[in-house]
Amino acid sequence: MMELDSTITLIGVRLAKVGLEFIFKGPAPECEECRFKNSCMNLSTGRKYRIVNVRTSTQHNCYVHDEGVQAVEVVESPIISAIESKKAFKGSKVVFEPPSCKRGECAIYDLCHPVGVEFGDKCTISEVIGDTPEECAKGLSLKVVELKH
Repeated sequence: MMELDSTITLIGVRLAKVGLEFIFKGPAPECEECRFKNSCMNLSTGRKYRIVNVRTSTQHNCYVHDEGVQAVEVVESPIISAIESKKAFKGSKVVFEPPSCKRGECAIYDLCHPVGVEFGDKCTISEVIGDTPEECAKGLSLKVVELKH
C-alpha cells in the first residue's frame, strides 16, 4: 500500500530494502543514455529518503547497478538537527541556517550541520526533541529538533 506523500522511484536491487535511508546525489554520467532516467531521477538532489515499500514487480537493466534496478516507494526522512532555542517551536517554519563554526571546535558539529538539509532550505519543525547532548562551543542556546522539508 502506497504511503501518503511517498514517491515511486527506481533503486539498485541490492539497495532495495524497507527502512534503508539514503541521500540522493543526482544522476551519474551513465544515466544520460538510459530510457528509465526520468523514473530514477525524480527525487531532489541532496535530500535524505527512506524506503517504505519495495515493489517486487519487474527489474530493469541498469548501467550503474550490476543487478539492475527495481521500483520502490520512498518518503523524505526527517532530519535531526540542533537549532537556536528561540526558533525551536513545534510546527514553526524555519529557514535552515547552521551556526558558522569549524568542525574541530565542537563535539556537536554534525548535529548542527546534518546531512540532507542545506543552508537556506525551508523546513518545518515537526518535533522538539530536547537539549543538545553537549554545550555549544560558541555559547549558543540550542535545542535538538526534527525537521521536514
